[in-house]
Order: sequence, then structure tokens, then C-alpha cells
Amino acid sequence: MSRSHTDVTHQVESRTDRQIDNPACPVTEVLDRVAGKWAIGILVAAAKGPVRFSELERSIEGVSRRMLTLNLRKLEREGLLKRTVYPTVPPKVEYECTEMALELHDTLLSLVDWATRHSHDIARAHADYDAAHSSGQARSQDATVAANGGAPTPR
Repeated sequence: MSRSHTDVTHQVESRTDRQIDNPACPVTEVLDRVAGKWAIGILVAAAKGPVRFSELERSIEGVSRRMLTLNLRKLEREGLLKRTVYPTVPPKVEYECTEMALELHDTLLSLVDWATRHSHDIARAHADYDAAHSSGQARSQDATVAANGGAPTPR
């Protein structure tokens, strides 16, 4: 295609058209925004009331300062957190959930409860799957070696 070719042969599908075809699309978009490794913990902690950065850092095990900062900014941008800076020395900054985030909070608690109840079941399913598929791979490799007259397949 030449640089001067600008004719559009078909109309690009709009986001609204895709949402009609796939009713789960809005859920997927929201989960992309709030289901990160740290976002749920931040929202659960902030739902209890205004919380300072250092309190969040202590309450969310394993989060680095940078990841906490990035996630706080992302959640603020999404309209789920409100950041308040107080003109003190040193500056005092608090984060609190917006009404929209508080509405989401009950759903997040249900998800946390579900994950807690089923974490052992999921771990067991992983182990069962891995055991079944690793022995299947070994059988497949043995069959390949036999089919090649005893020579392993070159990689």
C-alpha cells in the first residue's frame, strides 16, 4: 500500500459495538483497572476511612513505595480514591475511597472471602493438573524417542 493511499475499505468497529456483542466487556475493563496485585488491598484499606501513605505501606505486605505510589495515582485517576494534601510541614497526605469505590468495596470483600475459602482448592487443582500433565509430557517424549528409533528429538 502506498503512503498516499488513504481510502478506508471498512469501518472500524466502535467500542460500543463491541460491548453489545460482548456483555462482559464493561466488567473486563473495570477488572483491568482495579484487579491489579495491589489495587484491591489499597481499596480495602482505604475503605475504613482516610489513610496516610505510610499506613498503607505498612498494612499492605510486600508493596514497594514505587508500586504503592503508581497504584494510588492510578486509582485516583480512575475516580476510586480521593487524595487530600494538608498544608503542613512536612505535608500530610491522606487517601480515602470515593462513593464509587465504597460501592465497589462490598464486592471486593466478597471476592477476598471467595479467594480465602478456595485458595487451597485452587492450589490442589494446580498440583493435580501439573502432575497429570507432566507425566503426560514424559510419555509423549518417550513415544517420540521410540518413533525416532531411540534418538531424542533435536531441539
